[in-house]
Amino acid sequence: MRLLDKKDRRIPDGVTIADLPTPATGNKLYFDDDVKGFACRVTAAGARSFVLDYRVGQRQRRYTIGSHPDWTVAAAREEAKGLKKKIDRGEDPMGERHEVRAAPNVADLIDRFKTDYLPAKRESTQRDYTAHLDKLVRPTLGKTKVADVTHSDIDGLHRDISKGAPYRANRVAAVLSKMFTLAIRWGWRSDNPVKGLEKNQEDRRNRYLTGEELAHLSTALQEHRDQKSANAVRLLLLTGARRMEVLAATWAMFDLETGVWIKPSAHTKQAKEHRVPLSAPARKLLSDMKEAAEAKAKKDKSQVSLYVFAGRSKDDPHLTDIKRTWDSLTERATVLLWATKPETPAGKIVKRLTVEQDGKTTLPAFADVAKSAAAEDVTLPAGLMDCRVHDLRHSYASILASAGLSLPVIGALLGHTQPATTARYAHLLDDPLRAATERVGAIVEAAAGRGKTADVVEIHGRK
Repeated sequence: MRLLDKKDRRIPDGVTIADLPTPATGNKLYFDDDVKGFACRVTAAGARSFVLDYRVGQRQRRYTIGSHPDWTVAAAREEAKGLKKKIDRGEDPMGERHEVRAAPNVADLIDRFKTDYLPAKRESTQRDYTAHLDKLVRPTLGKTKVADVTHSDIDGLHRDISKGAPYRANRVAAVLSKMFTLAIRWGWRSDNPVKGLEKNQEDRRNRYLTGEELAHLSTALQEHRDQKSANAVRLLLLTGARRMEVLAATWAMFDLETGVWIKPSAHTKQAKEHRVPLSAPARKLLSDMKEAAEAKAKKDKSQVSLYVFAGRSKDDPHLTDIKRTWDSLTERATVLLWATKPETPAGKIVKRLTVEQDGKTTLPAFADVAKSAAAEDVTLPAGLMDCRVHDLRHSYASILASAGLSLPVIGALLGHTQPATTARYAHLLDDPLRAATERVGAIVEAAAGRGKTADVVEIHGRK
């Protein structure tokens, strides 16, 4: 029979699609006389669609062109003719469609990236990359075929993240670039859609704690209710280590007798073993913590945790985040700082909200000060609120530089592999260098009879 649309009823031997009988169950094919293999499939529910039956080698294929009336008979017949030309050339339209359907999407790429690539990375890297991919990439691009991802898709995602977190947007782009580089290696696509992305400008932070800020942070640490997390902050400040190097540290890494912290390659950013000498305060802190952990284990009849900063559950063998503790510490230290400056707008608010009772002085909470400042339209200075946990590492380095230690020594203590990484602290060497050259100048002048060495005034380092 010749399949026709209703408007073609004028042809005597034609049968319109609407006239095709509906089967009692399943579906039935009505083949066209003009194009071999072209047919209309009618289901028991009355749905009608056009298909093309063909053979590739010994395999019978059925390709669905589209449904009626979205496709007219004429359009479907022309599509069938085009498909048959491809088949005559040895192509397999249905096989191509299966390949497209089976092609991996971005969610598949993320899963393989996490399985094949991430396990070799540091624990902190695994955690950060997983968060970026699962929270930001998967919801947006997860269903998109890897081969279909465009530069515009990447650029759009980067711009969306940049609206609230420009630095994080750059980190996500870096992860995506690595992931698509691997996709090329795995044969999932031929190019990297991240290439050429214009990233956000990042200004290198130079935030260091002053001597005054360190004093107030120390007070806040003493007062803090969670001394385990407080000790983590103390160790960060005393060693200049990275956050996860401290939080994931095990007791086996420390030789408290010789005062050395041996960081294995798996725990360091440079992927090399890093031996760090421990100061007396750092050794005492660790010794006190270990003694307390052993006493608690003996009391509870349990084993001492492998980790210095043991987690609070079986799912978390060690601490992984101290953000809440850090926020609490910086808020408290900031209020303490403002309290020492009663002549300032912030200090006046703190003084007014301070409670004196039974000879005890109770400073207000940061939130109360902020609320009063907002009500009075007072702009509060940053205090320590603009300081991040990582700035403890910068502060450690700044103290070393201000004490006159050389950049190679500072780099060795921080575990830097590139001198350029340590060079950011070069300007902090100005004070000890100036003091040294002033001393030489005074000695030369004294030798010439124009001065006295006793008159040399040392310029103290940065507070």
